[in-house]
Amino acid sequence: MNALVQSLAALGGLRDRDALDTELVRLVLTSSGVSIQSANLIRVVGEGDDRRCLSLSALSLGQETATRDLLWSDWSLLPKVSDFPVRQKSLDIGRAATNPQDAGHVVLPVGHAQSLQILLEVRAPKPLQAADIDLLQSILLAYQNLLGLLDYGERDSLTELLNRKTFDGAFFKATADQSNTPPDNMPERRHDSPDSGVWLAVLDIDHFKRVNDNFGHLIGDEVLLLMARLMRGNFRFHDQLYRFGGEEFVILMRCDSAAHAEGALERLRERVQAYAFPQVGTITVSMGVSSLLPNDTPSSAFGRADKAVYYAKEHGRNQVCNYQTLVAEGKLVEQVADEMDVDLF
Repeated sequence: MNALVQSLAALGGLRDRDALDTELVRLVLTSSGVSIQSANLIRVVGEGDDRRCLSLSALSLGQETATRDLLWSDWSLLPKVSDFPVRQKSLDIGRAATNPQDAGHVVLPVGHAQSLQILLEVRAPKPLQAADIDLLQSILLAYQNLLGLLDYGERDSLTELLNRKTFDGAFFKATADQSNTPPDNMPERRHDSPDSGVWLAVLDIDHFKRVNDNFGHLIGDEVLLLMARLMRGNFRFHDQLYRFGGEEFVILMRCDSAAHAEGALERLRERVQAYAFPQVGTITVSMGVSSLLPNDTPSSAFGRADKAVYYAKEHGRNQVCNYQTLVAEGKLVEQVADEMDVDLF
């Protein structure tokens, strides 16, 4: 029991989600009186009949390094929840589910802020007793509470999008993932295009000061909340959405090409323009986007996208501008990184 308490205490000191996920499955393997052979922490993504399983961390006894699916894994190659009856049952009933043919195979649901559904799947050589499952549920509750604390520190209090202080870490992780090889269980992702890469976009609400001046800050806050909702509905589960403050938002996304990145942003621009914001009516946005370059830095990438936003605002607003395209067309002069560094914090 002392070892378990110490492990839980160590878990509470982690601030990186990937590390937290890995330490959780490692703890699960050693927490029960029954020898658990493997543990897999699974995030359920999607809706309805098309819900898919993304492995956050999987570990077996004797395995030193946990495996995981890359966050930007091809959606169509992720296995469906419906292909795994025990996982499906655990989601449906909202509690632990046991395989009728194998009582050592148990799936437990984890619920936490942001309504992201997570499952823990464990396998043992003999049936888990009620006390073992209770212990696993207690560990998962501690994990859920830690996720809630991370969300509290990493998310904007108004929109619940990611906040700017989490951006640097996510940026470097996204650029590092570009060079990762595909997981063994997903060898044919569609991310093999030579133009595939990570893209950073900056979104600025046009004339937002007028909204606050004419309708008050409460209505202005409602506009920001609705903007965040439109953004969530427009992008994929692995695209990272930030509010940097005021009316400025940032999107970090992986796309097969510049055309796909611009297409996603253009869809959002059209949806925002078509949306009837209560009391305010029509609102438009200007967006700038830039691809991430080798050895890029957060400030340099943000600076390029921000310059494209300024160009959009100075040339009619309500449009999406690509920094690299503007440079190629001679509309912007490309600047070296030192000249483009901006203070994000």
